[in-house]
Amino acid sequence: MSYEEPNPLRRLSLDELRLRTSMKWRAYPPDVLPLWVAEMDVPLAEPVARAVCEAVELGDTGYPTGTEYAEALDDFARKRWGWDGVAVERTAIVPDVMLGIVEALKLITGPGDAVVVNSPVYPPFYAFVEHMDRRVVEAPLGAGHRIDLDALESAFRQAVAGGGRAAYLLCSPHNPTGTVHTREELAAVAELAGRHGLRVVADEIHAPLVLPGAEFVPYLSVPGAENAFSLMSASKGWNLAGLKAALAVAGSTAATDLARMPEEVSHGPSHVGIIAHTVALRHGGGWLDALLVGLDENRRLLAELLASRLPGVRYEQPQGTCLAWLDCRALGLGDDPAAVFLDRGRVALSSGTAFGTGGAGHVRLNLGASPEVIIEAVRRMAGALG
Repeated sequence: MSYEEPNPLRRLSLDELRLRTSMKWRAYPPDVLPLWVAEMDVPLAEPVARAVCEAVELGDTGYPTGTEYAEALDDFARKRWGWDGVAVERTAIVPDVMLGIVEALKLITGPGDAVVVNSPVYPPFYAFVEHMDRRVVEAPLGAGHRIDLDALESAFRQAVAGGGRAAYLLCSPHNPTGTVHTREELAAVAELAGRHGLRVVADEIHAPLVLPGAEFVPYLSVPGAENAFSLMSASKGWNLAGLKAALAVAGSTAATDLARMPEEVSHGPSHVGIIAHTVALRHGGGWLDALLVGLDENRRLLAELLASRLPGVRYEQPQGTCLAWLDCRALGLGDDPAAVFLDRGRVALSSGTAFGTGGAGHVRLNLGASPEVIIEAVRRMAGALG
């Protein structure tokens, strides 16, 4: 990695950040420190900012076309992960990862069919699946926030018991725990899915945010994953949530299914978003490396702060993502400690109850902030107990 660029998490002051009008900075009053939604407190990578400005100056704000985004992801995947599985002809642009998941699930399941998830997990998994008239079957994570293969097999059996089709919605790296699944774990998942006849859809939006000591393994790279789908994006790695664009990638035997995705789905992504994501993947590597160093520092800083100020909080440092999953059950704050930290400490965290089974008594904290903000947040959280 190259660390020549400055840490993006140390670039902006709170006063500068409060000028932003995005959800993170407008959902709560100004006296609240917002560490909830997965927006990072960073400036855009310079190549991305330049490309977006050039597009606006040219009036290049029309409809998207072409395969540049897929080609950039293919190049990034080869360089970063040693994976050559992003065959451009087996990709489709989609509005964002979650809507891409919805479209993939529509291809392989029908109304009333089951979708297995590993709880606690990203709350929109529940909302979107249920809105599609599918039913969620939970396979809770096991020790160390890792996939429990016995629980997963039990959920797979339950999912297919009625004779319908079923899918497994894999979160990799996992949100909210930051777990990065190993190649052995993913191969075991593929074997189980094949044995029980489930199709896998992998949400890999956090793939660029794997921290030192862990390795991202694309699900489609493991044996048995040929009939699966992956949804990928530069959104989380480069803080581009407001510039909508993502890619659906099909395994080698899932290409015919992907070809059935309605053409109008490709109208949803932002053309400027595709420009931004493409440039991030091609020219934002140095910025990403600097960000990963900053997130690594922040996850270790949080561990030190919690040990000294909030020793009752259990925290396993995440291997990936910009998120920290905090077990606050020993503090005696009930099922929703986030409400207490907001009311008494003026710190906004994500409530664990929204993440399904295993989330009660937990909060999710966004590490994508300056060290000074994290220090102040823990100080306030500790004060909320007094």
